[in-house]
Amino acid sequence: MVSVSTNIIARLEDLEAQQTELRRSLEDPEVMGDHRRVTTVSKKIAALEPVVADYRAYRACVEQIDEMQSVIDAGDDAELVELAREELPELREKADALIEGVQRRLVTADDQSVASIIIEARAGVGGDEAALFVGDLVEMYRRYAAERRWKVDILDASPGEQGGFKQAILTVSGEGVWAQLGYEGGTHQVKRVPATEAQGRIHTSTATIAVLPEPEEVEVQLDAGDVKEMITTSQGPGGQNVNKVATAVHLIHGPSGIEVRMQDTKSQAQNREKAWKLLRARLYEQQKAEQEAQRSEERKGMIGSGSRAEKIRTYRFKDNLVVDHRLGRSFNLGEVLAGRMQDLVDALVELDTAERLAAL
Repeated sequence: MVSVSTNIIARLEDLEAQQTELRRSLEDPEVMGDHRRVTTVSKKIAALEPVVADYRAYRACVEQIDEMQSVIDAGDDAELVELAREELPELREKADALIEGVQRRLVTADDQSVASIIIEARAGVGGDEAALFVGDLVEMYRRYAAERRWKVDILDASPGEQGGFKQAILTVSGEGVWAQLGYEGGTHQVKRVPATEAQGRIHTSTATIAVLPEPEEVEVQLDAGDVKEMITTSQGPGGQNVNKVATAVHLIHGPSGIEVRMQDTKSQAQNREKAWKLLRARLYEQQKAEQEAQRSEERKGMIGSGSRAEKIRTYRFKDNLVVDHRLGRSFNLGEVLAGRMQDLVDALVELDTAERLAAL
């Protein structure tokens, strides 16, 4: 049988206890009265179910193996001993298959439980062409989300002068969204002939993508007293109402220095809600990064590290190819930009899972 470390067993026991506690929380009237919390808890339970169910099946299988071995060791009944010897190999094979599957799910269980993310896309090198590229990436994510039946909301956007976006911030929510899109963080590079290029020369432009898991309020350490909130008029084009009515919200978190400005809507209340949501996500990202930095270099090479300085992918229009540098593989450009990115995502998940398993 496959040898299983005590650390893995302890982690599996912890996940089982988490799921039990989550189920118990659904009986709490305070939780039941908040439909958003019910939805969040239900999604977490569903995300844990595959690994917990398989672990329980593995545990039951091991108990059967122990019982069969006890019958063999006792040797009291020759017929039962023979039957046990016949069944043992199949049971051990089943146990091995279950624990191997459990370990693969184990390393992604936390990712699966995050059902809402914030994507920040910013134009890099390339001026107007970089802004157009950001627009292409945002549309790619929206189309992929539509295929997965995820919900997409634009939190904030700054249009480019020739189209696209200088910056766009959007939320994407749905089952498994972080596990699937968490690998998009980093620098994306495009090589193509811009529409404004008369000589037909290929230009190189970049965009940076940050993917932040959106935390629940209880998961992030944020004291409202540490946040300075200012209400101002919106900046930039938009007409008299946008520029003269104080609806823009500016938050500054003192301890971390993180600043958030939100002026996407004409409603001060909506801008405030969006600003606090983004502040929580950025603060959570910072706190999470600090925690991970203390874990030596366990996941230093993780393909989803999200470093903005890391060039992760090149979009080559002339060749109709998307090259993911972490995988060393190419994919059809038209398919990927149309949102049909599942083959690419699956390859990234498979590589990351293999690396995490190797580190167990």
